[in-house]
Amino acid sequence: MNRYIPLILIGVLLNACAQIVLKQGMRVIGHFSFSMENFFPILFKAGLNPFILAGLFCYVLSVIVWLMVLSRVEVTFAYPLLSIGYVVTAFAGYLFFDENMNFTRWSGVIIICLGVYLITRTG
Repeated sequence: MNRYIPLILIGVLLNACAQIVLKQGMRVIGHFSFSMENFFPILFKAGLNPFILAGLFCYVLSVIVWLMVLSRVEVTFAYPLLSIGYVVTAFAGYLFFDENMNFTRWSGVIIICLGVYLITRTG
């Protein structure tokens, strides 16, 4: 199963990339309220936003890769490795968006990394 870790990582990184570019797209669009009169204007803005489109494209690719993973690897091995995406997006949010990463968040990232390490030892 460990031989499929690169494929799993590609899927995870595509998913994390989708999160980051979607976040950037929403930074461009800005805060909006959920209301019927906002539905079509926001849908139009999101549908034309290149970051949103790129994020959706990354999601589609990540699903395709994930289907390949699931056809080859036990789900009890592969699914916990998706948590690597939390680590990647936390770092990316910190680096690209200057988001807060306090001691508690860093501790969570370290615990996730430890869990991923333990899972990969079973492969």
